[in-house]
Amino acid sequence: MAPRSSLKSFLTTARKTLLSPPSSRPKPLTFVIGNESADLDSLCSALALAYLRTHSPPHHTLHIPLANLHRPDLALRPELGAVLRRAGVALDDLLTLSELEQASVRPEDSRWVLVDHNAVTGLVKEKFAHRVVACVDHHEDEGAVPMHTQDEPRVVKKCGSCMSLVVEYGTEAWTALAEKEEDGAEVKDGNGEKDWDAQLAFLVLGPILIDTTNLTSKDKTTPTDVQAVEFAEALIRRSGAKYDRNAYFKELTELKEDLSSLSYRDIFRKDYKKWTDGGLTLGTSSVAQGIDYLLERIGGKDEFLSELRKWAEEEKLDIACVMTTMHPEGGFAREGLLWGFNEKAVAAVKAFADKNREKLGLETWRDGKLDDTSGSKEWRACWRQLRIENSRKQVAPMLREAMRGASK
Repeated sequence: MAPRSSLKSFLTTARKTLLSPPSSRPKPLTFVIGNESADLDSLCSALALAYLRTHSPPHHTLHIPLANLHRPDLALRPELGAVLRRAGVALDDLLTLSELEQASVRPEDSRWVLVDHNAVTGLVKEKFAHRVVACVDHHEDEGAVPMHTQDEPRVVKKCGSCMSLVVEYGTEAWTALAEKEEDGAEVKDGNGEKDWDAQLAFLVLGPILIDTTNLTSKDKTTPTDVQAVEFAEALIRRSGAKYDRNAYFKELTELKEDLSSLSYRDIFRKDYKKWTDGGLTLGTSSVAQGIDYLLERIGGKDEFLSELRKWAEEEKLDIACVMTTMHPEGGFAREGLLWGFNEKAVAAVKAFADKNREKLGLETWRDGKLDDTSGSKEWRACWRQLRIENSRKQVAPMLREAMRGASK
């Protein structure tokens, strides 16, 4: 790999390498990819880790960052565009599953590093699961990544944002790069942009601030998150770039929560994860607004339920789950809707509700306005979730356990 470049130039090199004729590509290509929900944390963490690994001695091996979605879906994430602009990068610069498919990469010519998950899912799992060599993640360890990863990372540790782990892991390499710049190395790219450390710092700060609610969430924020923010902000101060943490957090939050221009289908797929366990398929959609918002600003009850059923059919789901977050009067609240579409799925969702009602603090939403719990072939319930410390990271494993139990 050539000497240090900006994030934009790095992505140009990655694109050129991926889309070059197979005979001229390095073998194997090393990819870094976030999880299939493709939220801000996954997308930015993949880019940051790939950049830092590429510029890490002694090998300086090109790591290609991939967004775990197809190119049209990037448009559903305006908060990502805002972060990338501060990093000197545009949405069009990112590489996605669309480019991966265009490149026709053979499994044996690739190796994969996972960020923000440690068990590969979706399209990548179908073809490349056996080529996973490393991970950096803040979820429960599912034991799918080899314990010995040679010179690549195997980091599985709880914290608010996976990006904080990327910063912690990459601090040595990043510090070495920053010290070279302090020693007078030229840091301009073709656009005349200067101080690539500040650009990288803005990239890492976005998801950490969002995931920890500006470092104020007592349930999520850890010392690792705080240290990552302090490290990145110090580099911004050194650069002299204009920065206000509260203003940056407010801008990204408002962009993330503005769903008014999206259809129900777009909302369901914007932050979406899918699992198959116990012979059942579960799809979970995280939504940055409450159920009331979805029924009042997007459509009504009938349209919401009809579109959710269509989405479940499109995704071939046995169970659909919608998890919402909102900030009433500056606070924080969660809601959830769970829908089983066949007898086995009904058994699983009822078992989940019975076992975890107290643990999650489930309280019927609006006197059961969206519930339909009388049948054996379909079952649907909507709740307020009073135990707000439990996000999809905790709820999805509970659901998957219930799915496995229903198969016995």
